[in-house]
Amino acid sequence: MTAGFAGAYITVAGLGVSGISAARALAGRGAHVTVVDGGDGERQRAAAAELERWAEKEAAEGSVTVRLGDGATLPESTGLVVTSPGWKPDSPLFTAAAEAGVDVVGDVEIAWRLRGPDAADWLAVTGTNGKTTTVRMLAAILEAEGLRTTVAGNIGTPIIDLVLAQDTEHYDVLAVELSSYQLHWAPSVRAHSGAVLNLAPDHLDWHGSMAAYAADKGRIYEGNTVACVYNVADEATEDLVREADVEEGCRAIGFTLGTPGPSQLGVVEGLLVDRAFVENRHKQAQELAEVADITPPAPHNIANALAAAALARAYGVRPAAVREGLRAFQPDAHRIQHVAEVAGVTYIDDSKATNTHAAEASLASYDHIVWIAGGLAKGATFDELVRTAAGRLRGVVLIGADRALIREALARHAPDVPVVDLDRTDTGAMSAAVREAAALAGPGDTVLLAPACASMDMYLNYNKRGDAFADAVRELNAPGR
Repeated sequence: MTAGFAGAYITVAGLGVSGISAARALAGRGAHVTVVDGGDGERQRAAAAELERWAEKEAAEGSVTVRLGDGATLPESTGLVVTSPGWKPDSPLFTAAAEAGVDVVGDVEIAWRLRGPDAADWLAVTGTNGKTTTVRMLAAILEAEGLRTTVAGNIGTPIIDLVLAQDTEHYDVLAVELSSYQLHWAPSVRAHSGAVLNLAPDHLDWHGSMAAYAADKGRIYEGNTVACVYNVADEATEDLVREADVEEGCRAIGFTLGTPGPSQLGVVEGLLVDRAFVENRHKQAQELAEVADITPPAPHNIANALAAAALARAYGVRPAAVREGLRAFQPDAHRIQHVAEVAGVTYIDDSKATNTHAAEASLASYDHIVWIAGGLAKGATFDELVRTAAGRLRGVVLIGADRALIREALARHAPDVPVVDLDRTDTGAMSAAVREAAALAGPGDTVLLAPACASMDMYLNYNKRGDAFADAVRELNAPGR
């Protein structure tokens, strides 16, 4: 693998975490790397200086040059472009690369090419929603089996760093989260087993169409050796399995919230059961865990657990380890997180629900809801979401730049639901939203932050938005209020 990069002239697009990781890995293997970034601010200059200092000490036969303020021009002699996930396929740099006959790949692809003969297997997960939770559940199950593992890809340590650390870390298997961006730029990746959790319109401004978005998600199945895991309730995921070119003997394994058929995992009388990896799947089922073992036991989270269990079982994990791992798992912050109960009203932070598909799953988890929603819509429409949730809504508080789109959908499909439209995007808006939601809610209701939109109009990220919600709830519960 090293010989493939030694002496090569490689351009890395983006001076972020993955770009720096790729630059170090390639220069360390003798490549001459030019990192380009359209920014030229304080952060970029500091990162550039640190990377160049590293190259002087560590790059040996390779080298690193950083070019700031120009992310569009292809450096001379470039033989390969390595991109950070967020760069769009129609970026001028990639257009120039195509005209020059130069391939463009991502950091995940480079990680795959750098794998050694004893490299850890990859169990890979993608989907519009639930990826991080499923991957972390999977890692917990693998650890319960006694396997050395960690999460990688779109979360955790850059996957290139994990691959390069294999000689010292000796991972048995990696639980890999892959975004549609990463899969787009990773043509050679071949996982042991892969899962597509669900498909719904998202990032269409990047991919150009739903068909292109789905096709990139489907790449996770290419070359799978043991199992392609799909969502029985989402036919599009099974269609991707049918279209995939897999290794001989690789099986299609479904997961469902209902009673499973042969070659499926599902739920029977409060139990998660396996009818895929048992001796006689036509007549037998293996109990794996109880629904009560999952935190929180919301429907979409049970689906995540089933997908994680399917991948683990494909890797040979025992049923007892599935149960132990699911019991040990605790979700990350801002994912259906219970914040507090105030005056009989429950406050739930699902700031991670940044699109309509995630918000729909969140809204389906509660019966009587005062919904806080809004932000950057990213081209989404809200009619189906509102139509589905209308019967559960006790009130709605709207925030953010694109709140009018949700307000209009509410007027069409839930005209009797009280709506508070907060015409402000300052940092105090969340406190006002929580106070308005509290005024609309009564005992037994749930005030749910599930914005169905991105956060960047008001906050740095969804974490900051969720933190603001939790702080505002604590203010409600403060002494003297």
